[in-house]
Amino acid sequence: MTRCFLNSMSMISALGADTSDVKNRLLSGLPKLVFSQKYHSAGNALPLALVQEALAPIPLDDQKWHSRNNQLAWTAAQSILPDIQALISTFGKERIGIVIGTSTSGISDNEHDMHINAQSGALPDSYHYGKQEMGAPASFLGAALGVYGPVFGVSTACSSGAKALASARRLIRSGVCDAVIAGGVDTLCKLTVQGFSSLEAISEEQCNPFSVNRKGINIGEAAALFIISKNKSDIELVGVGESSDAHHISAPDPSGQGAIRCMTAALKDANITPDKIHYLNLHGTATQLNDQMEAKAVAEVFGNNTPCSSTKPFTGHTLGAAGALEAAICWLALKEGFIPKHLWDGCHDDSLPSIGLSEGEQDCTLQYALSNSFAFGGNNISLILRKV
Repeated sequence: MTRCFLNSMSMISALGADTSDVKNRLLSGLPKLVFSQKYHSAGNALPLALVQEALAPIPLDDQKWHSRNNQLAWTAAQSILPDIQALISTFGKERIGIVIGTSTSGISDNEHDMHINAQSGALPDSYHYGKQEMGAPASFLGAALGVYGPVFGVSTACSSGAKALASARRLIRSGVCDAVIAGGVDTLCKLTVQGFSSLEAISEEQCNPFSVNRKGINIGEAAALFIISKNKSDIELVGVGESSDAHHISAPDPSGQGAIRCMTAALKDANITPDKIHYLNLHGTATQLNDQMEAKAVAEVFGNNTPCSSTKPFTGHTLGAAGALEAAICWLALKEGFIPKHLWDGCHDDSLPSIGLSEGEQDCTLQYALSNSFAFGGNNISLILRKV
């Protein structure tokens, strides 16, 4: 079976874009949430995980590409552009694919234009329906980079970014591509903030995963991109496990069976036993039902000895980007030898089984890391990365 390596990684989120800063914040327990009413119409200001950095301008003239979501993706691409150009020189533009996960794409820009239409009766020239299409980020990157291989989007809600990495591996293993640029991107918009508010899933405080006091998610925005190829490098994608339990449109299967199937399938794919996992990045949304389900599943597969944490108190739940962003955090943890701190109030929920929530650890030797992503409709995936 063809081995697939994560040759390069770039990410940008509320933690910033500099990997040293990201590492330090994940260890220090210092989140960067901003309280804002910008994306919802009523109630208190909500803690949101906003990208603070200036975004790179769109390099193409066509208005259909001009969305903040595409800007965020293009900003993430900047630090790996030399590696992408090297790929094009080596393999050719036709042998490189692009797969990007997103859940709302550029709908935020169109929300603004629709507001203008409601007031004036006419859409502004900046409006283009294509901005909010789920394939827009992938198509934009393909056009901006001049890549002609398979280019498509993945939209499976909160597992989109991780599913994009799995799709990239399939493209390489099938021989369709020699390399794939894969990841996820999502920007904040009223649709998601007000939508999750209507589900009573948003916390008005910093999210508190696996605590008895947990009250819901903080929504964030991010982009994370990888170059994936057969070229050997330090980090390998060795395990992928997926399930689709279709238990409920917005609630997870409380038995945790979908999550258990994902994790055990990923372990089988990687040909390792659970004790080989040195760090587990939890989906950890801090909602009542998700944490209940995930704690049950993790305890069954790993017991309470595997160090694990949810990094969503630092990044917010970045929805379609979350799976890729958290895989990027695992990539960084393996490269740098650290385990991110589990940020919470320390108040255990006695109704949940005990799992190995991490206090944060530096200068440690890690070989395998697993990342969970569980989405609406039971679209679940676990990824295992290995330090070579």
